[in-house]
Amino acid sequence: MKERIRDLVPVAALFLLVFGIAGYSPGFMRPDNLLTLTADTMTLFLMASGVTFVIMLGSIDLSIQGVASMTSCIVAAMLPEYGALALAVALAAGALSGLASGLVVNYLRIPSFVATLAVGGIVTSVAYWASDTRSVYISQEDQDAWLDWATGNFLGIDNEIWTGLVALVLLTVLLSFTRFGRMVRAVGSQERAVIASGIDVDRVKLAAFVLSGFMAGLAGVVMGARLGSGSPTLANEFLLPAIACVIVGGTAITGGVGAVWKTFVGALIVAVVRIGMTFVGVTVFAQQIVFGLVLVLAVAITMDRSKVATVK
Repeated sequence: MKERIRDLVPVAALFLLVFGIAGYSPGFMRPDNLLTLTADTMTLFLMASGVTFVIMLGSIDLSIQGVASMTSCIVAAMLPEYGALALAVALAAGALSGLASGLVVNYLRIPSFVATLAVGGIVTSVAYWASDTRSVYISQEDQDAWLDWATGNFLGIDNEIWTGLVALVLLTVLLSFTRFGRMVRAVGSQERAVIASGIDVDRVKLAAFVLSGFMAGLAGVVMGARLGSGSPTLANEFLLPAIACVIVGGTAITGGVGAVWKTFVGALIVAVVRIGMTFVGVTVFAQQIVFGLVLVLAVAITMDRSKVATVK
C-alpha cells in the first residue's frame, strides 16, 4: 500500500499543479495549450529517460547536457552534405560517450559523478570543434528532408510528441519486461547479491550508460531540429531539470526503485512548475534555484537511507 501511495504522489502533484495554474489562467486548459506543453516537455523527457536507468543503478550521469549539445552540433554541421548519415553519426557519438563513461566507471573504478563529469567536459570540447565554436544553422530544406520526424505534424499532434511517446513505450518495455530491466533493478537494490549470483554486473552498468548517452544524443538531435540550429551550449540549462525529472517522478537516487513512466510524469511536473514560475514572473536564472530546491526535497523524500551508512 505504501508503494502504491508513493507511486500516486507525483501524479497527484501534477494534477494539483495543472489545476492550480488553470485557476490562475483558465485558458491554460485549452487542448492546444496542453499539446504545446507536452511537446515542449518531450526534449527534456528524452534526455531524462536514459539517465533513469543509470540512477536506478545507484549511479549518476552528469554528461548528458554535454552529449546533447554535441549531437546537435554534429547533426547541424554534417546534415547539408551527408543527409541521413549525419543522424546516424550523431546518435552513435551519443552512445559512444555513454560507453566511455561506463568503461571509466567499470574498469578504472572511478565514481560515476567524476567519470561522467570528465566525459561531459570532453564531449563539450568535441561540440566546440564540430561547430567551430559557433551556432550552426540548419536550413529549412534540410529540416524538411531529414528532420520532419521531429519537427512535423501527424494527426494534428506534433511529431516531437510521437517521438517521446515511442521512446516511453520502448523504454518501459525494456525496463519492465526484459532481463536487462530486471538486472538494472536488482543491481540497484542489492549489487553484492547480484555479483554473488554470478551475473556480470559490469555489463549491465555499461549497457545502462550507453543507453543514457544514446538518449541524450537523441534529445540533442530533436532539440537542434526544433530550434533550427546546433550549438555547443544548446543544452547547458538542461542538466538540473533532467535529473529533477527523474527524482521528482519517484525514482530513488539510491537505486533499485523507479520507472520510465515516472520520469515522464516528473518531466511534466517540471514543465508545469516552469510555466507557473513564468506566469508569476520568476526569471530563467532564478528558476534554477527553484529546481535545485525541488531536487533536494525530492531526494530527501525518495532516498533509501538504509543503503547509505554514512553521507560524505
